[in-house]
Amino acid sequence: MTYLVADDLPSAPAGERFRALLNRPGILQIPGAHNGQAGLQAKAVGFDALYLSGAAMTASMGIPDLGMITVDEVCFFIRQIARATGLPLLADGDTGYGEALNVMHMVRSFEDAGAAAVHIEDQLLPKKCGHLNDKKLADPHDMAAKIAAARKARRHLFIVARTDAAASEGIDGSVGRAKLFLEAGADAIFPEALTTAEMFKEVAARLPGVPLLANMTEFGRTPFFTASEFEAMGYKMVIWPVSSLRVANKASAELYKALKRDGGTHNMVDRMQTRAELYATIGYHDYEALDASIVTTIIPQAMAQRG
Repeated sequence: MTYLVADDLPSAPAGERFRALLNRPGILQIPGAHNGQAGLQAKAVGFDALYLSGAAMTASMGIPDLGMITVDEVCFFIRQIARATGLPLLADGDTGYGEALNVMHMVRSFEDAGAAAVHIEDQLLPKKCGHLNDKKLADPHDMAAKIAAARKARRHLFIVARTDAAASEGIDGSVGRAKLFLEAGADAIFPEALTTAEMFKEVAARLPGVPLLANMTEFGRTPFFTASEFEAMGYKMVIWPVSSLRVANKASAELYKALKRDGGTHNMVDRMQTRAELYATIGYHDYEALDASIVTTIIPQAMAQRG
């Protein structure tokens, strides 16, 4: 009951808990969670951290991932997932929502909402998914200034600098930018949209000792690799950013087709989460028990009489 009960709430700041996970042996596996329910399901099977994707957020809102949403809209998603799960959450910060002062505002807002980490990318608006074509890159020194601003503003937030330079500037450009961002204060590097194992290995070899994040998105430029394969290539974190949303969207599309075709949901019931499964996931009966314990009437002692 992380959302309400003080005894269940983590005591350490979220960024510190994220760093502690990275200090453990092995690669940190961070599945995407597009809402609090998905986060609870990921937690239930044993994941220790979660990722909030800008693409998943915007798609769930019915709009494209082109840098259209605001800091406050992202914080709504951060709060629901952080409150529901209590797990350290890495949030997609897009391009920082503006220049240096905007980045500082984003960092403080994300921290206040419960985020543990953020990644900021070196694209210009309108930004695109990292696996699409014709991305426009920011000047690396302008991006470094954003990273420095994020570092100055943060209290505990773990800062990941993402570079989308591989497609247009190659590995040399990606690594050069990464080194500049590290000097500016980044805690880790996210080299986006690498297309071969050799590219992943080369980046890792040229950034020794740097925590690196790999993106295993489906239907993109990166071939399928497992977490253990990324670890062997020198990576400390891996995200599956939109997987939960893709599966959920596919299932709901099938539901609506069946409902329109059959005039009812009777042919889809066996594919549904049952009421009991839903209540177990969200802790429904725990909340009921908590509510009952809080509203129990306590009769006051009789008022002392005057002598």
